[in-house]
Amino acid sequence: MSKVEDTYAEAFKSLYAEVLITARDHKWLEYAVNAATGHASSTIMCDCEAGVDRFVGPGGDGSFDTPDGRPGAIVQFHVPRFRKDRVQALEKALLSRISQNVLTCPTTACFNLLDTEPYFKLGRKVAYFGDGYEKIEERGDRKMWVLPTMGGEFTIDRRFGYADGIMGGNLWFMGETEDAAIEAAEAAAHAVEATSGVITTFPGGVAASASKAGSRYSFLFASTYEQYCPTLQDELGDESLVPAGVKSIMEIIINGRDLDTVAEATYNAIDACIDTPGLVKVSAGNYGGRLGKSFIYLHRNEQASSPA
Repeated sequence: MSKVEDTYAEAFKSLYAEVLITARDHKWLEYAVNAATGHASSTIMCDCEAGVDRFVGPGGDGSFDTPDGRPGAIVQFHVPRFRKDRVQALEKALLSRISQNVLTCPTTACFNLLDTEPYFKLGRKVAYFGDGYEKIEERGDRKMWVLPTMGGEFTIDRRFGYADGIMGGNLWFMGETEDAAIEAAEAAAHAVEATSGVITTFPGGVAASASKAGSRYSFLFASTYEQYCPTLQDELGDESLVPAGVKSIMEIIINGRDLDTVAEATYNAIDACIDTPGLVKVSAGNYGGRLGKSFIYLHRNEQASSPA
């Protein structure tokens, strides 16, 4: 019997931005990236979901030469498309995170990676920090805002594009023990990290608290998925959906530029973890289309689908 359940992950559309952060070395680059993507695990109570797609430039994966020839990280920021204020919410998240966490980090610069219409005039807004001493200069092959700082200067592109993306791709790893579930989830998260165009958002890429849509409390729109909590098996009885022998379930969430890319990352994740000792089953969360309309089927012979 296959360890991979014949089911699908229920993802949903997002609005996302993709930026490149560079710094003089990887130490300062990681400081900037970690700060800029902090408290961005879940749309439930975060202003956005954010994470690193890949490291590029010197010491990176070799897929991308940075404009300034320095180490860089490609970072994605997502907000759900079902939010009525999605455009404003994404711009606000970008403005606050770049101005407070990238501008403030020594030696950094920030570049736009989505050439779209419309776009945010984000560089101009960040440049106001220059208090009248900011200026536009040619840097390499692009015009950028240059802000004087006590540490030297900060450079940022003038315009930042945004586009439709995908949020909420997910996989569940059901283990005989907590260690087995974590080991499988870690292997899967590493495989996602190696796939271009996607991000994981939770610490280490792994979440121990998969949620369901809705709650018995009116002020919550998501809550713990009690039917899949192993410690509630006896209390729930026949209502428990935890398979026999499973003592722990870990989850990874996958966001990305489009459904095909998230599906590719999903299959890479399954391939990477399937032989983990103690792994009972790989599954995914779905809610019958109540959360999203973009489905990623875990069996490769079925096609990922999304409404036009």
